[in-house]
Amino acid sequence: MNDLILIPARGGSKGIPGKNIKPLNGRSLIYYTLDAACSVASPEDICVSTDSDEIIRVVRKYGLDVPFKRPCELATDTASSYEVILHAIDFYEQRGIKYERVVLLQPTSPFRTGTHVREALSLYQPELDMVVSVKITNANPYFNLFEENNEGFLTRSKSGTFTRRQDCPVVYEYNGAIYVMNVQSLKKRQLGNFSKIRKYVMNEEDSLDIDTKFDWIVAEAILSRKSEGNAI
Repeated sequence: MNDLILIPARGGSKGIPGKNIKPLNGRSLIYYTLDAACSVASPEDICVSTDSDEIIRVVRKYGLDVPFKRPCELATDTASSYEVILHAIDFYEQRGIKYERVVLLQPTSPFRTGTHVREALSLYQPELDMVVSVKITNANPYFNLFEENNEGFLTRSKSGTFTRRQDCPVVYEYNGAIYVMNVQSLKKRQLGNFSKIRKYVMNEEDSLDIDTKFDWIVAEAILSRKSEGNAI
C-alpha cells in the first residue's frame, strides 16, 4: 500500500525551546523519528513538514531532503495538525503523487521504533479511518477521574459500581507516537470525527511523549540506562 510518512516539526516550542532538534543523549530529537521512518519507507516517501530553516538544515544533515517549507500560517499555535496533513497531501497530489495512507510520526516520541510502525501498519484495513497507537492509561473514569457538577461537588466521570480499579474496564489514551490514517477519510472529515479506529497498544516507556522539561529528563534517564546496559 502506498504510504506517505509525515513528520510534523514546527520550529516554535514554548515549553522546551528548539525541542525538535535539541540534542537528546547526543542526537537531535528528530533523528530518533527519522530512524523509524527510514526503516519502513523510502526517502522519497518521507516528508518532514516544517517552517524552520534550522530544522531543514538538521534533516538534510541526516541525509533526507525536505520537499517544501511549511507556510507560516500553518505553523502558528492555533494551526491544527489536520490542516498540516491536508497541506502535505495536496502538495504531493499537485505533483501527481497520490497516497492511500498517511503515517504521522511526531518527533516527540523518541522510543517509537520502526518495529512499532510496522506492527501498527499490519493492523490497518482499507475500511478503517485510522489505526492509532495507545497506552493503557493510569487514570480511569470509572474509578479515579472526577468532574465537578452544578453544585460544585466532584462526581465520577463515568458511573459504575466498581470498588477496585482492577475490576474497571481497560481504558486507553492516545500516546501521540503513530497515526496510520486513510487519506480518503481525511478528505471527508477531521480526525476528531473518525469513527472506525483500531488501537495499537504500546508499553508505557515506549509511549513517552516529550512535552515538558520533566519528560525530557525522563527520556535522558531511559537512554542513559539503556546505554549502561549495552556497555555491560
